Amino acid sequence: MGFLRRLLGGNDKPDDGVVAPESAPLDPADLDAAERERDLELMRGEQARLDELTQRQLRYAKYAWEPPAQGGERRADDEDATAGT
Repeated sequence: MGFLRRLLGGNDKPDDGVVAPESAPLDPADLDAAERERDLELMRGEQARLDELTQRQLRYAKYAWEPPAQGGERRADDEDATAGT
């Protein structure tokens, strides 16, 4: 909400007069643990949302074969470099 208040030109202090207590410095280990927990929760949500076939397709997508481009780089309207020389 503070971002919106600053964006729209209001003050960033709460209107009720209550001042938020100063937060203690964050420990990097706590931040890492919180981030890991968030990532696990996101993965659980994805697993619950997707069916088995979709999960398998996403897992093996990097191994999918793509056919080579057809025709190479030369086009029909290009002049033949070997003819006329």
